[in-house]
Amino acid sequence: MISVEIDRRRLLGASALGVGAGAAGAGLGFLTGRQQPAATAQPQPDTSGLNGAQIEPFYGEHQSGVETIPQAHAMFVSLTRKDDTDLTRLIRLLKLLTDDAALMTQGQSPLADTEPELNERPARLTVTFGFGRGLVDLAGSQHAPGWLGPLPAFGIDRLEDRLCRGDLLLQVCGDDPFTIAHAVRMLLKDARAFMDVAWSRSSFRRSYGSDPQGTTTRNLFGQVDGTANPGPGSEDFARLVWGTTLGQASPVFSARGEPPLDLAADYPEWLKGGTSLVLRDIDMNLATWDEADRPAREFSIGRDLKKGAPMTGTEEHDIPDLEATDDKGFTIISPASHVARSRNNAAPEQQIFRRVYNYHSVPDAADAATGPTGSAIVGTAGLMFASYQASVERQFLPIQKRLDEVDLLNQWTAPIGSTVWAIPPGVREGEYIGQALFES
Repeated sequence: MISVEIDRRRLLGASALGVGAGAAGAGLGFLTGRQQPAATAQPQPDTSGLNGAQIEPFYGEHQSGVETIPQAHAMFVSLTRKDDTDLTRLIRLLKLLTDDAALMTQGQSPLADTEPELNERPARLTVTFGFGRGLVDLAGSQHAPGWLGPLPAFGIDRLEDRLCRGDLLLQVCGDDPFTIAHAVRMLLKDARAFMDVAWSRSSFRRSYGSDPQGTTTRNLFGQVDGTANPGPGSEDFARLVWGTTLGQASPVFSARGEPPLDLAADYPEWLKGGTSLVLRDIDMNLATWDEADRPAREFSIGRDLKKGAPMTGTEEHDIPDLEATDDKGFTIISPASHVARSRNNAAPEQQIFRRVYNYHSVPDAADAATGPTGSAIVGTAGLMFASYQASVERQFLPIQKRLDEVDLLNQWTAPIGSTVWAIPPGVREGEYIGQALFES
């Protein structure tokens, strides 16, 4: 049996950083012979300038990787089940993957890990599981919420079939791509007898330590991306993402107003404490974006690129004034701009939590296309747009329909992948992900 000990005293050494707390849960008794994690460690503040020892909890009411402060790197892996993976085999797989995730996120190693040293720096590793319609149907179609399936067709879509498939999603995030690469490999080694990889995407934000904590990320267009997000830990977040309430006597809401309490009212019992994820793979045309000057870019977005402030304000979090006009009587923020089209101030429920990651690749000369100016395209870019919300139908779809009708930013973007996932609630020690569904 492999036992990985992480010693806090290593912090005093020149070579490495350690984790002193144990890992999650000794109660995973369903996997005889596999290493059992100890008590769940709690996140620790970074006082050293290094973060390899930082741990995010695995067990809890909700899965980690949603309300968690976004890590620097993410890998999304979509799996489709093999023909012989029935309900019994699926449960076996989910037990294996739950055990793997519970250990690796806490800096420990599954029994079959032949490189246990690669787990010693978890660096805030999280593994978030998503269920597609095909997976839920194995338990019975009556358990699937109505929104779990393909989105309606949109005019802006340029979808590739291979990027729209999947029964099980693994969202693996962390501050160290080294740790993520090993974690994904371990998860897929356990999954390969049960499922095939449909697609995967490795993606990133700013590296850990590049920006102060709380800085809104940017995408590869240079835009500040996620300004209007509900704040993790807030009443807004609880209602808009989990469909619950924190039960505060005098909750504070954003300027958008008070979200309703019933956004998850149609959730089946097994999904309560979970949420929904709409994952859109968006191609970003950097070659044509290069042709737009700064005023054109800011006009299309409705925000200043430097700070992310609305064109009617001076700071990023100033409220956009969509009615303000200039001295000629024209609205300062174009009604066709992205910020104007994505907001409906009369409907506070029409908000989402976007947890976005960028990706980029450089084609070789043989594959490089020619841009609009006749020059070779030097790179392709995109955005993994992960939208979490309690209600796909009442939150995501109204926004997406407006953006599909008119959005100046559509000139440079095109969705090429689209999937919808049910994100089950978190688990307690001794449980496996989705247990309330598959053993109901």
